[in-house]
Amino acid sequence: QLQLVESGGGLVQPGGSLTLSCAASGFTLDSYAIAWFRQAPGKEREWVVCISRFGNTYYTLSVKARFAISRDVTKNPVVLQMNRLNPEETGTFYCAAEKRDIGCSVSGPDYNYWGQGTQVTVSS
Repeated sequence: QLQLVESGGGLVQPGGSLTLSCAASGFTLDSYAIAWFRQAPGKEREWVVCISRFGNTYYTLSVKARFAISRDVTKNPVVLQMNRLNPEETGTFYCAAEKRDIGCSVSGPDYNYWGQGTQVTVSS
């Protein structure tokens, strides 16, 4: 069975850091662009960051100076380092894989595989 599995979510205080991981089961990630989406309570899922098959990274403006996505094509998983988190970023984080050679999409329907999500709660 082909699936993505996220890990690393949890409770963190405002200004704190978390590291999320996205691992693949049943396939390898080296042919895929990988993105993270976030869905806050009562809101639509939104694109946050992605990394292309060859390591080019793209960030939504609000996280650009605080988040870092990385990958090593010889290893699973893809890692998202999140720093200086604020309460507005509370939500479920999903990783997604898109079969694509160049760049990566900001649109959810373009992605082929999705994880089940990991909860991130930023609260004091």
